[in-house]
Amino acid sequence: MSLDATRLYLRLAAASLRAQMQYRASFVMWSVGQFITVGIELLGAWALFDRFGAVRGWRFAEVALLFGLVNVSFALAESFGRGFDTFSAMVRSGDFDRLLLRPRSTAFQVATGEFQFLRAGRLAVGLVMLLWAGSALSVGWTAARLALLAGAIVGGACVFYGLLVLQATLCFWTIESLEIMNALTYGGTEAAQYPLTLYRDWFRRFFTFVVPLAFVSYIPAGALLDRPTVPALPEAARWASPLVGVAFLLVSLRIWRFGERRYQSTGS
Repeated sequence: MSLDATRLYLRLAAASLRAQMQYRASFVMWSVGQFITVGIELLGAWALFDRFGAVRGWRFAEVALLFGLVNVSFALAESFGRGFDTFSAMVRSGDFDRLLLRPRSTAFQVATGEFQFLRAGRLAVGLVMLLWAGSALSVGWTAARLALLAGAIVGGACVFYGLLVLQATLCFWTIESLEIMNALTYGGTEAAQYPLTLYRDWFRRFFTFVVPLAFVSYIPAGALLDRPTVPALPEAARWASPLVGVAFLLVSLRIWRFGERRYQSTGS
């Protein structure tokens, strides 16, 4: 994305945030409601670990690190990828045809068509868990580890954003988005909050090498905590895990362009 497009993107995002903040009571109530909902999920995980102490060698503080990484990343992707999440309505109504006539890329126009900053509740829970886990765990926080933590958040947001792009791309053929994509986005969020050692081998490999959700939390957390991860990866690959998220997003955008070339108007 060019510098000019980046400036325009940031201006539109800022304008959307100002517009949503005009209804501050609604913004606060929605954010608090989401904070409570995500907090209840965390409470369920705490009850599990309070009963059993550890699961497959993972303690609650370590899982809280995974929980924080996933929810911060997903909240960012949901906030900035809302246009792709609701893309099926644009295809169904025929409004996407107008985007094809404009000089900006369609992906840019869809991305800036709608922002949703009401995900602040999920973001807040994730940040609180990251801060708590960071202080509760005996991690020697060096500049390299802090960079990996920040990179994991950005890379994780790219993975989730890429999934939203792929979900929207399917609409070029199906008009309506498919529920199976919700299993990968929302279901994947739930799965990535726990260590992959809890799941079967085929499941671990799918979410490592096909849909790289393991690189959102489990693999970078393993590098931060000096824990082995399954499947085993070279240490350099674990520290470079955020780059996988960026690569996944770029591939998703390439698939978007492929789908766009095969788009046929709904005629509405």
